[in-house]
Amino acid sequence: MPIEPEVLLSAPNAAPVGRERIRLLEAVGREGSISGAARAVGLSYKAAWDAVAAMNNLVGRPLVDARPGGRSGGGAALTEDGRRLITAFHRLQDDIARSFDRIGADLGGSGLTATDMIWSIHMRTSARNALRGTVSEIRDGAVNAEVKVDVTDGVTLAAIITRESVKDLDLAVGKPVTALFKAPFVILTEADEGRKTSVRNRIEGSVSRIEKGAVNAEVSLDIGGGKTLTSIITMEALADLALEVGKPAAALIKAPFIILAVD
Repeated sequence: MPIEPEVLLSAPNAAPVGRERIRLLEAVGREGSISGAARAVGLSYKAAWDAVAAMNNLVGRPLVDARPGGRSGGGAALTEDGRRLITAFHRLQDDIARSFDRIGADLGGSGLTATDMIWSIHMRTSARNALRGTVSEIRDGAVNAEVKVDVTDGVTLAAIITRESVKDLDLAVGKPVTALFKAPFVILTEADEGRKTSVRNRIEGSVSRIEKGAVNAEVSLDIGGGKTLTSIITMEALADLALEVGKPAAALIKAPFIILAVD
């Protein structure tokens, strides 16, 4: 997936300046007036004035030299600071783009992409489990659809979501997604448990970490490929299963409990 960086300049008590406002400044330079620039970028005259004022507040100096209208008509021109801001913005954006290209080259052959890394670093969610994967199958139904996501070699998650969600997320085979589900939704059982259940997802692994509390315990399960699942179970369940680090175990997750997210 190609990455197009989005630069946003901000400061305390000032509205941020991004690509759209830089486009407005560039239009002022071309059109020679606020009204002409507003028409060029699809803004109202008031919205354009407000945007210019916000950018002036951010920088602390005028970026546009505006002259009021009259018989000869008004006009506007970029100040030296305005031209410098445009140049600096594009230079910063280009530098970031080149940095992403270098990241992609460094990750060559690793199976990771710069998109994977940025998503993993910046995504914040209350769901304890967030597994990056690729859609491998979509089975359509009358109301819902079953979407299968390959998260590691040999490990596939099935999620049940609405047909409308499939459409809204523009899901298709081969598309990268992230599967989200909360730790209490993960049921742990013995790895050799042969009992049949209605739970759609059964993933085997080995216990990699146990954090005990007064009532509950947080158990992490290594499922291979550098990925783990986390489950919250009672201390009584921990004792009954005799779980300890290194012991094989299996995780059960119902398909409707899995939320899919896309970039």
